[in-house]
Amino acid sequence: QVRLVESGGGLVQPGGSLRLSCAASRSIGNINFMGWELQAPGKERELVATISSGGSTTYAESVKDRFTISRDNSKNTVYLQMNSLKAEDTAVYYCKAVTYGYSGARLEVWGQGTLVTCSS
Repeated sequence: QVRLVESGGGLVQPGGSLRLSCAASRSIGNINFMGWELQAPGKERELVATISSGGSTTYAESVKDRFTISRDNSKNTVYLQMNSLKAEDTAVYYCKAVTYGYSGARLEVWGQGTLVTCSS
């Protein structure tokens, strides 16, 4: 089972930037999708961005044009570059991996999360 460890969160002022990293315990080249989800205080978890094994990306409307997801297979790492941060971005960010087994069964794994706080 792949293990994911997030890092890079912290305190940032509105308009600032952070880069989150997600280090995987094994090769991510065969993982169908990797991505980021967030959970704000008192709210349900929601999808932020995804990147497929082929490099296709998707973004939530709220972060489009501000966040960029990328992947470095040689380092077994996925990144989330966050620019123009807003107070509304404050949340715990979780890395996510989605794979499909031989039978087609879906397997979904999350890391422990990293806290991003955007406040003036």
